[in-house]
Amino acid sequence: MLYAIIGEDQPGSLPLRQQHRPAHLERLRVLQAQGRMVLAGPFPAVDSDDPGPAGFLGSLIVAEFDSLDAARQWADADPYREAGVYAQVSVKPFKQVFPQ
Repeated sequence: MLYAIIGEDQPGSLPLRQQHRPAHLERLRVLQAQGRMVLAGPFPAVDSDDPGPAGFLGSLIVAEFDSLDAARQWADADPYREAGVYAQVSVKPFKQVFPQ
């Protein structure tokens, strides 16, 4: 089943986000290589592809996991979570309707 993982950044966490980005992306590449990734990306804090020092508000990952518990365990081990970039992480079952 698919799960949406929504991480909400701590205010002022851009330096931590930048520092831990390579490890965060590597975990996403593993999901992609396994064919489990639907989409992933950050929420810019301003209306721009490159928000600069405004940074990001959080991230969204939609991927396939065996269970809600497995998705939560994966989210809890994310480098952004462990480093304190995320203030909060939500994991929710997700039903993809489009694209078909």
